[in-house]
Amino acid sequence: MRNLLRTILLLMSIVLYGQQEKQNTYFDLNYFGGNIALHNNSIAHLIKGHPEGFIFSWNKQTFGNEAWEQRYNYPDYGASFIYQDLKSETLGNNFGLYAHYNFYFLKRNVMLRIGQGLSFSTNPYDKIENPKNVAFGSDILSSTYVMLNYKKDRLFNRFGIQAGLTLIHYSNANVKAPNTSVNTIAFNLGVNYHLDSEESEFVETVNDEKFTEKIKYNFAFRSGINESDVIGSGQFPFYVLSAYADKRLSHVSAIQFGADVFFSNFLKELIYYQSVSLPEENVSGDEDYKRVGLFVGHELFINRISVESQLGYYIYYPFDFEGRTYIRIGLKRYFGKKLFGAITLKSHGAKAEAVEFGIGVRL
Repeated sequence: MRNLLRTILLLMSIVLYGQQEKQNTYFDLNYFGGNIALHNNSIAHLIKGHPEGFIFSWNKQTFGNEAWEQRYNYPDYGASFIYQDLKSETLGNNFGLYAHYNFYFLKRNVMLRIGQGLSFSTNPYDKIENPKNVAFGSDILSSTYVMLNYKKDRLFNRFGIQAGLTLIHYSNANVKAPNTSVNTIAFNLGVNYHLDSEESEFVETVNDEKFTEKIKYNFAFRSGINESDVIGSGQFPFYVLSAYADKRLSHVSAIQFGADVFFSNFLKELIYYQSVSLPEENVSGDEDYKRVGLFVGHELFINRISVESQLGYYIYYPFDFEGRTYIRIGLKRYFGKKLFGAITLKSHGAKAEAVEFGIGVRL
């Protein structure tokens, strides 16, 4: 705890180092403490206490110089660093870096922050040194955090306060087994400090006339590596071919319909493993590892970045793995009007299958 306090004091000294030129930026520092949610009975032995830590963030304000800023009520964007003591020798501590957006509601008194990044675990699973850590199979984890806060800026000169609830999720998305993941639900209390002595004025010029587009056709290729839940079964590449149509309904929204073809090589190994080791599963070993799915989706446009969410159903499903429905959610980044890159998470309910890195074209 003493080292945590020293780190907080050091970060506060950085925050208080003001600048004279116009920045439209601010820092915030939040302490949090809470509980690990028991979403899976297999992690019950890992919950030893109440995790705590801090979130240090740099934020850039927007004031409506671009149309998307006005449509989303002048959000902030920025970067965060999270330190968390999970209060378990088996789990260790986590250090994470994130990119985030802050969205505002109720006359800007309520802030919703959504952050996505990578976290480093100091004590991941090791079959000899740390076999009880079934939550983190690797030292690098994908991490998401959501913060819902009541926030007041500039209560005391440039200082403000904020408080609320924070959810932090850690998972390696089955890149390497085991991967039961950890979710922390916590209360946070913090201060924020603006580098500028006065707030800039918001610009209000957008005339949100009706906007639609003709149906566009998308083709995407996604890939990555993953492993089944059988520890030590090996990491294998996977490939996904997607084709879908989308219809833009407004400046911020589009609907989708399309198909995926999955070439998941980890299923080859899992099919073989079950055929020779688990006769009660009635797997012959000759089942096809490929799958085909149909999906409907939605795309939320934020500047050149969009949030994509899809719900799919396998129409070709020769081997039973986690059920016939699947979910995909993630971020897309457009490069010009046609090309895009994407990072998405594919899961079956709360059970992640893979992180997909994709490229595509919208025609």
